[in-house]
Amino acid sequence: MDELIALGNATLDALPDGIKRPEYDRNELTPGIVHIGLGNFHRGHQAWYLHRLMQAGLCQDWAIIGAGVRAGDAAQRDRLRAQDYLTTLIELDPKGRSAEVVGSMIGFVPVEEDNSALIAQMADPAIRIVSLTVTEGGYYIDPVTKVFDASHPDIQHDAANPDTPRTAFGAMIAALKIRRASGVGPFTGQSCDNLQGNGPILRQTVVSLARLSDPDLADWIDAECSFPSSMVDCIVPATGPKELELVRSFGIEDAAPVTHENFRQWVIEDDFCAGRPEWDRVGATFTDDVHAFEVMKISILNGGHQLVADAGEVLSQPYISSCMEHPLIGGFFRKVAGEEIAPHVADVPGMTPAAYVDLIDRRFSNPEIVDTVRRVAFDGSSRQTGFILPRLRAALNAGAASDGLILSQAIWARMCEGTREDGSVIEPNDPIWDRLVQAARAAKSEPQAWLDLRELYGDLADHPLLKERFGYWLRMIWADGLEATLDAYLKS
Repeated sequence: MDELIALGNATLDALPDGIKRPEYDRNELTPGIVHIGLGNFHRGHQAWYLHRLMQAGLCQDWAIIGAGVRAGDAAQRDRLRAQDYLTTLIELDPKGRSAEVVGSMIGFVPVEEDNSALIAQMADPAIRIVSLTVTEGGYYIDPVTKVFDASHPDIQHDAANPDTPRTAFGAMIAALKIRRASGVGPFTGQSCDNLQGNGPILRQTVVSLARLSDPDLADWIDAECSFPSSMVDCIVPATGPKELELVRSFGIEDAAPVTHENFRQWVIEDDFCAGRPEWDRVGATFTDDVHAFEVMKISILNGGHQLVADAGEVLSQPYISSCMEHPLIGGFFRKVAGEEIAPHVADVPGMTPAAYVDLIDRRFSNPEIVDTVRRVAFDGSSRQTGFILPRLRAALNAGAASDGLILSQAIWARMCEGTREDGSVIEPNDPIWDRLVQAARAAKSEPQAWLDLRELYGDLADHPLLKERFGYWLRMIWADGLEATLDAYLKS
């Protein structure tokens, strides 16, 4: 291999032929967006849409400033700062891989315990959008009721110390307080997380937290700021040794490359109080009915991920694509998604639920996407309550087919026992892992012990059919193994 080119502004022209790179002058870019939670998904999705606009000579005043509120975000800042905040995106298309360097991000605020640098950046009049990818479980809401959790220690800290907040939301409030006092005006808060109604949820968290310390400011935020809902979609694996080696195969030394599938979708409610980029020019969809798109995606793709990953974890499958190659796991996804989820999902323009199941089947099966089962199975207490349990509730309420959805809960309980069927240990993989393990082990002899996780199941735990069939499936899994259980379901 020829000598690697270290990624940076000074080396863009030296990158190997065939590597797409910024055609705009990055020195002329000015910021318009602060993005909190700068992981792979944002850089492979939202940053790419903006980059495409910049390639067309547009939106030069909308560049992204990255931010984080966790101590671990400092390492990401160091990696990106050393390469001028550039990212190599590698598209994993079964027909052939390609690489592109994205330059729409131009800075990353220092990560500080009191978030003072982040607050100052968001208070800058140039910033008109603050966007977030902080995971589904990061909004301080009850997973069942979706009500704001004012009792959380982080929230209590920010309520008592509004000028030195610990959370991203506290920092947003502190910046908005400065903007109001100085006459700068509001910004748009834009959630890009996989939450149904993510705009209203972000509004609820910000306004509710502000109300704990400054009710007048809370009223101003509620009246003046906008919080558009959005649906985001692109499979973006975590970066590990394989991804680092892959970017080197293109001749580039990049400490934080991003791999992604050859599919993106972004559906956005057009509600921006301080302006926005024209993302629709490069493929995003603005609509008044984000809800229909997000129900389809969250139910079938995100819900489907949980169906596949939990079974894959128990059966020692390393990747989502290898799960789909497994005839029982792949068949489980297709039957549950097609017969128990899709019937409760409405059409969206250009796509029926049945066609969407087929699309997700192909995307999950892409062998180029090295998406680990562990990544997808992470934080089941948030993902199951957000993606699977609403579908199970809908099916039970309608008296419709639900046996596979119930089986998925038995599989999750089996996974949370903490061992695979080959005897290997499943490392902690959930914020409440110890609680889940305790309930899963108790459920081996008394299945109701799992459903009595009321913080997850609420009144679903009392549903007679759920209780009966959950116990049936969990006992079968422990007695006969998961493969025999999946086979029994598929033949039913």
